Amino acid sequence: MQGGRPTVEVVRLGLVSYQEALRLQQVYVNRHRSGPAHALLLCQHSPVYTTGIRHKPYPAPLLDRLRLLGADVHHTNRGGLITFHGPGQLVCYPILHLGSFKKSVRWYVSELEKTIISVCSRFGIDASTSPLTGVWVGDNKICAVGIHCGRYVTSHGLALNCNTDMSWFGHIVPCGIMGKGVTSLSAELQRDDGGGSSA
Repeated sequence: MQGGRPTVEVVRLGLVSYQEALRLQQVYVNRHRSGPAHALLLCQHSPVYTTGIRHKPYPAPLLDRLRLLGADVHHTNRGGLITFHGPGQLVCYPILHLGSFKKSVRWYVSELEKTIISVCSRFGIDASTSPLTGVWVGDNKICAVGIHCGRYVTSHGLALNCNTDMSWFGHIVPCGIMGKGVTSLSAELQRDDGGGSSA
C-alpha cells in the first residue's frame, strides 16, 4: 500500500483461452491467503460462451449448437446468465480483497459500472446503468458485468465490447435479457478498427 491507497498489480495476458484465464484467476485468488495481493488481469479470449449461476442448467442441445459455431462453452460460478467473450473485447478480472476498499459487493459492482461509464465518456459515448446489471447505451449493452466474491476476494469481472464481432451474440439471449440488444465502442463510433465487425 502506497500513500494509504492499495496497490494493484496490472497483468496484461493478451489473447488467452477462457480455461487458462480461470486457472490464472484462481492463482491470484490464492495469493490473498497470505495477505492482500490485489491484481487486475486484462485479456481477450478466443470465442467462448459462458454461463453463470442460475437455478436450472441450460439445455444441452443449445450448448451443443453453440459449440458447433466454433466456440467453447464454460459454466462458471460468477453471477449473471449466458454471455459471449471473443476477440475485440476487453475482459477485466479484478482480483481484489474488498477489505482494502469497502466490504460491499453492491458498492464494488457500482464502481465497476462507473469506471466503464467514464471510459465510454472519453470516447464521447453517453453510457449509463439501469436496473439491469452492466453498462448500457440506450437499450444496448456495451459492457457485461458478472462477478464472484468469496471471503471478500473478487474474481471474474467485466467485458467491454470494443471492436467485437457482434454476430456471436445473435445465437443467444445475452445475459438472459429479452428485448434488449448489444453494442460496441466501434458500433457507437461508426468505425471499424480491424478487430471485428459490427452487426
